[in-house]
Formats: sequence, C-alpha cells, structure tokens
Amino acid sequence: MPRNDMDTLCVFARRYDEAIQKMNIMTRNIGILGAMAQEIDEVKALLTDKTTVKIANREFVVGKIGNVRCVVAFSKWGKVAATITATLLIQEFGVTDLFFIGTAGALADGLKVGDIVISKRLVQHDLDARPIISRFELPLLNRVYVDSDSALTELAGRAVSNLIDKGVVNMVGEETVKEFNLNPKLYYGDVASGDQFINSNEKRNEILGLLPDVLCVEMEGAAVAQVCLEFGTPFTVIRTISDTADHNARVDFGKFIAEVANAYSRAIVGEIVRLV
Repeated sequence: MPRNDMDTLCVFARRYDEAIQKMNIMTRNIGILGAMAQEIDEVKALLTDKTTVKIANREFVVGKIGNVRCVVAFSKWGKVAATITATLLIQEFGVTDLFFIGTAGALADGLKVGDIVISKRLVQHDLDARPIISRFELPLLNRVYVDSDSALTELAGRAVSNLIDKGVVNMVGEETVKEFNLNPKLYYGDVASGDQFINSNEKRNEILGLLPDVLCVEMEGAAVAQVCLEFGTPFTVIRTISDTADHNARVDFGKFIAEVANAYSRAIVGEIVRLV
C-alpha cells in the first residue's frame, strides 16, 4: 500500500475511534449510589446542569460530570431500601452502568481503616431458606454469589489505583491522613451484605466461618447486585473500610464519613468518569 494511502487510513482509523468514544460518552448514563447520604454530598457537588427528581421518598440528582450523564442517589439503609432505589435508577432513569460506593466493616485479617475493597462477587450472609434450598442461595436464581461486571470492576480499580499513586493526602488533606492514620491499599474480593450492623467478634467469626473468602461486610450491596443481575445492568461495588466489624473499633464513625468517606467518594467517582 502506498505511504499516502497508509497515512490516510491511519487518520481515518483514529477519527473513527474518537467518534466511537464520543458516542459512548453521549449514550452512557451512569448511576451512582451512596450507602449513606453524607457519602455522596461531594459527589453531587461534581454535577453540573443538575436537576433533582423526587420519587418514592427518594431524591435523584441528575446532571453531568464532565460530558458524562450521571444520576446520583442515596440508597437508604438495608437491602429492601437499596433494592427500591436501584430499581428506580434502572427503570425510571435508564442508567447503563451502576457504581455503588460507601463504607464497610472489615472481616478479613489485614484490612485496615481507609483501605478500599472493590467487589468481585457479592453474597447475602443472612439469607437462609433451608431446607428448601441451600443456605445463602438466591431463590429461583440457582446461585449464591452475584458477580460484579468485570469491565466496571477493572475501571474502578484503575481509578482507585491512580488516586492511591497520587497520594491519599490529595484526597483528604494532611491533617485527616494523620488523624485516621490513612495508608490505603486496594483489594478485590467478596463482599457480604445483610440487614445487620456487625459489631461483635462472635458475629464476625460466624460469617467468616461460613463464608471464609469474604473481605468485608455491609448492608446493601448484594441486594443491589441482584437487582442489576435481573435487569442485566452492569455494576460494581466500591467500599471504604471504616471499622473492623467488631467491638474493638476506635474510629469516630461520623467524623470518618464526613472527612474520609465523602472525600474518597468524590475523588473515586471523578476519576472513574475521567477514565470513561
């Protein structure tokens, strides 16, 4: 092929790739759920051209982060509440991807306050319909775990890794880093959800005894995962470790949410959108 023709073909291919990327950005509609209202205050501040829509005692803030359309909402606490919110995001707002961000209690040894876990699989640790079906099995779905979307998990991981590489001080400030002794590391693995706040060694050990691969525990993620599975909506869950899920926690939870989790959420969502 003559050199001029090759150059023309390369230019065409580059412009085609740019057009496809622009089309993906224009058609993408990212849903962002926060497990606590305070965890997404700073995320909502990233939105431009925003409008608030109220449905079923919930507020959905619709707008753009950069050129990407986003819908941000507080899931509310517990599996049923989060299920309702996730369903509305999908049915009423047509989100194409869903990121669920929030805090969790560490179950696995080695996890520290400020570490970040991105889900590979999610399981409901309080689901038990024996003897009809096996413990933890989702009724009529013939499975225990719901897998996170691999592409979104990889995207979230890139975003978190970039932020860690730049330094946590850029997310929360030097004083907060010192106060909470933050030196975050990124983990991928199983996340367990249940309608219980886990704050005892006995319950922590019980869950680990039955589900030894679980890294952390919270109250909503696996329910949202089931909604996304049944609607065919790609999702992943991102959790910041706020405590050790036992009675030895020493962190001021309210302060951690306000000063660490909120800042993490803003930085992570902003970086995810930048990478889209």
